[in-house]
Amino acid sequence: MANDTVTMPAPPHRQTLTLRDICSALVESGEITQQDAEKVLTANLGAASGAGHTPQRHPLELVAIAALTSQRDGRTLDLERLTHWLARWGGQDYYHIDPLKIDTPAIARVMSYAFAQRHGILAVEITPNEVVIASTEPFKREWESNLRQAVRKDIRRVVANPEDIRRYTVEFYQLASSVSKASGGQSPGGAGNQNFEQLLDLGASENPDANDQHVVKIVDWLLQYAFDQRASDIHIEPRRTVTQVRFRIDGVLHNVYEFPEHVGVAVTSRLKILGRLNVAEKRRPQDGRIKTRKPDNSEVELRLATMPTAFGEKMVMRIFDPEVLLKSFEQLGFSKEDRERWQTMTSRPHGIVLVTGPTGSGKTTTLYSTLKQLASPELNICTIEDPIEMVEPAFNQMQVQTNIDLTFAHGVRALLRQDPDIIMIGEIRDLETAEMAVQAALTGHLVLSTLHTNDAPSAITRLMELGIPPYLIRATVLGVMAQRLARTLCPHCKQPGEPDAQAWQTLTRPWKAPLPRQFHHPVGCLECRNTGYLGRAGVYEIMALSDKLTRQITDRCELEQLRLDAYKEGMKSLRLSGAQKVAAGLTTVEEILRVTPESQR
Repeated sequence: MANDTVTMPAPPHRQTLTLRDICSALVESGEITQQDAEKVLTANLGAASGAGHTPQRHPLELVAIAALTSQRDGRTLDLERLTHWLARWGGQDYYHIDPLKIDTPAIARVMSYAFAQRHGILAVEITPNEVVIASTEPFKREWESNLRQAVRKDIRRVVANPEDIRRYTVEFYQLASSVSKASGGQSPGGAGNQNFEQLLDLGASENPDANDQHVVKIVDWLLQYAFDQRASDIHIEPRRTVTQVRFRIDGVLHNVYEFPEHVGVAVTSRLKILGRLNVAEKRRPQDGRIKTRKPDNSEVELRLATMPTAFGEKMVMRIFDPEVLLKSFEQLGFSKEDRERWQTMTSRPHGIVLVTGPTGSGKTTTLYSTLKQLASPELNICTIEDPIEMVEPAFNQMQVQTNIDLTFAHGVRALLRQDPDIIMIGEIRDLETAEMAVQAALTGHLVLSTLHTNDAPSAITRLMELGIPPYLIRATVLGVMAQRLARTLCPHCKQPGEPDAQAWQTLTRPWKAPLPRQFHHPVGCLECRNTGYLGRAGVYEIMALSDKLTRQITDRCELEQLRLDAYKEGMKSLRLSGAQKVAAGLTTVEEILRVTPESQR
């Protein structure tokens, strides 16, 4: 867009901007032609009459709808670019409202909802000395003196996207109001004044607070907000006096909100009801699930897990989006070579294929996506999971239920009587489950499962540690894949830069891969919430057990020698696989070093 040295038009005669004011200023600043301006005014005669803008849309939005091309740089004048332009015209800073960084209870205490709506303003930051107020009317000042007198702080004005201000004003105040009323308060400012007796009077059921309409609204907001922010997990964590809510986005936790203590208890109880958990039981961990819909009407499942902590019951909800769980190998991050090696192992008629990695490394997604691609009318695919993370019609799924002694081992034994072709075991945790997996492979079934090890070769020694004899491992295990999830660079803002030779040497030691001509670096934009990263992709270490490697699996198996020979036969370590993604401009050296174990070669 235009640089800051461009002379901007003089302020309009009236404080409230009209469409004609906007169009005239855009022409005067050289952004659009007079012909473009007339076209916009003609298409919006009611909004251009001079008596203010329509109640539904800001004049800036009407210009954005026209999708005009800037005469200065040839780029489309969308609403974000127009908002930046308006900020420069008004001599104020542009502000992007990131809901994850807004202290909703605090900003709701700055002014009433009616005052914010009437003047089209929203408090977005509060410091000991000032309040930052976002608006779309940089020349309108009639509210400033009243607000300054009320808050007794300096006011710093900024310009924000009109769509964001309209949306978040409603959302923030509705949430603050619901929290306040669930706390027994009468206003957004009363959110911290907890009245336990009032809270208990909100309903008439065995657990009245969980069914209160305000608590229901809070839970609905929490789930929809998590979907909107691409969260993979929701953490509801009781602290000494508050309940903290955090979202995990692209593998990183973000603070979202702090509820008063009793509201947090009510929210957890409401979620336990939805997940069919025992609301009265707070001393033991429980598991459940919720199936609901996202704003786009697509179905999504949530897995609930509770545990007692020092300050109350903690809950974590893992979000299983079918669109995320079932991906193509390209979407998962497999290179062509990785895909070929993996498909070669999983297309065998019988044997064991293992996926390893820590919790949250994408093992479940890999297994579901693999099974989905293997599924056909000719095959019977059965799974035993703890719990079933996503219901998939193409599979026959069974859930572990330890309370009735339905363990992984017992489940596999039952599945073997169901004439399966492919069996997926959620996790091999003990000798009994490992023995059943071996038995299934020996009787002509393909078995897919997971183990918790740091790399692929370690899975072999892990099976031996569990008690599986080496000769059975040689007879059944086809291969092992270790994986991690690395954040990928935001495609909207990543920029090429000079290669960092020292960082590259650290990443590729001891392989000494040639230095790429350039690296790409994170910058940060609205799309990625100024993190520079958007989404995640897998980094894989695939070890196919050849005859040479198989012969090394003995009582005297040397893990380091097994690893070295696997490298010689084409296995790439997690770090080297990550280095390929760095060289391709998909992620950064720092990110790969963060998520992968140090090379042991």
